[in-house]
Amino acid sequence: MKFTRQASANWKGTGMEGTGTVSTQSTTLNNAQLSFKTRFADGVGTNPEELIGAAHAGCFSMKLSFVLTDLGFVPEDISTTAKVVFEDGKITTIHLNLVASIPGITDEQFQAAALDAKQNCPISQLLNAEIVLTATLA
Repeated sequence: MKFTRQASANWKGTGMEGTGTVSTQSTTLNNAQLSFKTRFADGVGTNPEELIGAAHAGCFSMKLSFVLTDLGFVPEDISTTAKVVFEDGKITTIHLNLVASIPGITDEQFQAAALDAKQNCPISQLLNAEIVLTATLA
C-alpha cells in the first residue's frame, strides 16, 4: 500500500517575534497558530514537538493494535502519551508511556507486542532520537 498525506506551514517574521500557522490535508488542523511562545514558553497554539508527539503516540497505538490482533487479542483500550524532549537545538528523546487493557494477554506477551510496535511503527522508524517505552498492562 502506498499513499501520500500533506501538511503545510506558513511563517511570517523573525523566529522570536514572528507568527505562523500549520494546516493538515484532513483540515483537523486548519491554520493552527504557531509562535515562539507556543514552542518555547506557554502560549495558545501548537508547536512541532507536540505535533511529532501526537503523530508518534497515534502511530504507535495503531501499530500495537495491529500487532495484538495478529496475535489473536482484541485490545479494549490503548492509551499512549509521547513526551518529546527538545534540548540543544534537537529532539533527543521520545518517551512513550503506554497503558493498555487487553483481555487474556500475559505481561510477557504484552511487553513483546509493545516492543514490536515501538520498533516497527513508521514514525519510530522515521525518527533519529532515542525512543523509550514504558508499557503497563491494566
